[in-house]
Amino acid sequence: MSNIETIMRLAPVIPVLVLDEPEQAVAIGTALVKGGLPVLEVTLRTPRALEVMAAMTSIEGAVVGAGTVLDAAQLDQALDAGARFIVSPGLTDKLAKAAAARRACFLPGVANASDIMRGLDLGLNRFKFFPAEASGGLKALKALAGPFGDVRFCPTGGITLDSAPDWLAEEAVLCVGGSWLVKPGMSVDEIEAAARQAAALKR
Repeated sequence: MSNIETIMRLAPVIPVLVLDEPEQAVAIGTALVKGGLPVLEVTLRTPRALEVMAAMTSIEGAVVGAGTVLDAAQLDQALDAGARFIVSPGLTDKLAKAAAARRACFLPGVANASDIMRGLDLGLNRFKFFPAEASGGLKALKALAGPFGDVRFCPTGGITLDSAPDWLAEEAVLCVGGSWLVKPGMSVDEIEAAARQAAALKR
């Protein structure tokens, strides 16, 4: 993928995954892709997250990236493990410049106008709105989108299958991040069914 917008437009929902077992992760990722969600964000929140991500890159049709990337060292580790995009909960100059140096598809987190303006100064205009619900929800995003007409978002944090359509109806939203798709105890069939529901959401 040549840029982050291309990835954001592949499906209405990007599953946000917290996984620690590479073998199990491949089955989960395969179910998500079969259900129509090819973009998979593996958060770097577990000891074996990089192994999980590397294993999931073998899934046919999957576009696997790293989430919860906090610094340049993690960015390098993720890219070296096969990440095709990088998601961060926030935005720092150092991380943005490191992503640019590696020509990475980069989706940094923003929560207010100052964050967005700093991103624009760094040449970025596609952002993760995070934490979406805790930062004021859809009302806050609409208020932010007003002065930044060319900016587009992937809201993440507290979004559910029921609330996702309202977010996706907003012009400034290209996709949403969802952690509801994979919960402990779910079977691969249940995960695939949840993915099909999410993939059918309108934008």
